[in-house]
Amino acid sequence: MTSPLAEQVVDALRRTGGTVACAESLTGGLVCSALVDVPGASDVLLGGVVAYAPTVKASVLGVPAAVLDAHGTVHRSTAEHMARGVARLLGSTHAIATTGVAGPGPAEAQPAGTVLVAVSTAADVRVRVVQIDGDRSSVRAGAVEAALLLLLETLSG
Repeated sequence: MTSPLAEQVVDALRRTGGTVACAESLTGGLVCSALVDVPGASDVLLGGVVAYAPTVKASVLGVPAAVLDAHGTVHRSTAEHMARGVARLLGSTHAIATTGVAGPGPAEAQPAGTVLVAVSTAADVRVRVVQIDGDRSSVRAGAVEAALLLLLETLSG
C-alpha cells in the first residue's frame, strides 16, 4: 500500500526538480521502500545506503570516527553526517538519514523508541529527535513517517 506521505514527497520533489537519497540505519531500507512504492519515484529517488554497522557509517557515508567515538550512532551529529554523506555519495539535492534505537531494549544509553531523522539540502541539515512507543516494527514504521514528514516540511519551506 502506498503511503500518502510518500506520494506527497515524490510530488513535491517533482515540482521542485529535486532528487533524494537515503541513509538508513534502524529503518533498514524502509524509507526507500516507501518511496519506491509510489509510481514515478524513479524520477526523484536516486538510491539509498543501509548503514546498520558503525563501520559502514564511517567507511561509506563518511561519518567521522571521532563523532562515532564521542557520541555513538544515536546522536544528532551522526544523523547529520549520514545525511550529508549520502547526498555527496549519490549526488542528490536532498537526503534523508535515520538512526536510533528500535528496541526492544535500550542502546547507547538511549531508551527504545529514540529516533533521529535528518534531512539535508545544499544549504542546511535539519535533525528531529522523536520518541516512538511500540515494538520494533512500530518504531521503525514511525521513523519512516517522521523522516518523510521532515523532508516534506523542508520542501514546503
